[in-house]
Parts: sequence; C-alpha cells; structure tokens
Amino acid sequence: MEFTLTGIIVALIVGLVIGALGRLVVPGRQNIPIWLTMVVGVVAALLGTVIARAAGVADTAGFDWIEFFFQVVLAAIGVALVAGVGGRRRLTR
Repeated sequence: MEFTLTGIIVALIVGLVIGALGRLVVPGRQNIPIWLTMVVGVVAALLGTVIARAAGVADTAGFDWIEFFFQVVLAAIGVALVAGVGGRRRLTR
C-alpha cells in the first residue's frame, strides 16, 4: 500500500465530511473538537468501506450509496460514543 500526499489529503477531507455528517445525525450538542470529529470520520470511512466490501456492495455503478450509509452510521455511532465518554468525564470531575 502506497501513501501519497494527495491520498492523505483526500482521506482527511472525506473524514471531515463523514464525521460532520455523523455529528449532524446525532441529536443534541456534542462537545468534541473538530479534530476528533475528523478522526472519528476517517475511522468510520475506513470501517464502512471494509464492511461494504465484505457485504459485496462497495463496487456499484455510480455513487456507492450503501457504502456511504455505512460510513455515516458508523460516524454517528463514533461521535455519540466519544461525546458520551467526554461528557461523563466532565461530569465526574
């Protein structure tokens, strides 16, 4: 696997978009920084792609909506978990 600067930049942009969409899906206010949203988004994008490929729905004609759905759902779960853990940590202090 070869990493290029362009590939890294694209992964960060996709991660930011997926993380932001996941954040929009979760109700309420999430007190997490944008860099953490991006990290959650990148991880969700990678895991969503793996799940879509395992399910055989990653390579379709046109835009891969099912893969995108997996990514956004995983990002929403990740944002909710991170915000929940951060919120509990603040409450116990």
